[in-house]
Amino acid sequence: MSPDSSVPAGPAPAGAGRGRAASAGDADPVLDLVDAVRRYRDAESSMRGQSRESMHLGRTDMTALRLMLRARQAGHPLSAAALSRELGISSAATTVLVDRLEQSGHAERRRSSTDGRAIEVWPTATTEHEVRSTMGTMHERMMQIASALPPEDCSTIHRFLDALGQAMTELDFPATGTAGPPA
Repeated sequence: MSPDSSVPAGPAPAGAGRGRAASAGDADPVLDLVDAVRRYRDAESSMRGQSRESMHLGRTDMTALRLMLRARQAGHPLSAAALSRELGISSAATTVLVDRLEQSGHAERRRSSTDGRAIEVWPTATTEHEVRSTMGTMHERMMQIASALPPEDCSTIHRFLDALGQAMTELDFPATGTAGPPA
């Protein structure tokens, strides 16, 4: 099995994929594509982990910062309630998260300029620079690789990744302990 995967990384059973098994000398492009997606996912996960470690942040903390940066870029700062909804965590957990980000110098609370009663959560300038420099390098590399492709390949890959993302989003896992016997 591949790391972080419950699906074997090796060849699919005969008849899987496009309806035929690949022979020893005949590579199966479908299996090769799925393996390439796994390798990319593992590489991106590793890079994001290294980025979090360099900033001394947990996964939720880094996700919160990305959401704050995106909101700042869009000109719509986040309230703690909006951050809670986006992260899918309780308001109490959000308070602890924002306290932690504030204490570490990654975020700050500010009174809203449009509603003096509301509090907005903003990334600090230092954090914005740190995240952008790390993620900016990744983004530049992705843009270089993507811009080298012909437009029709970009369209095909775009459709593939959208469909793959949708398929993953639609997965419905049973609650722990309710699944049947292991296969």
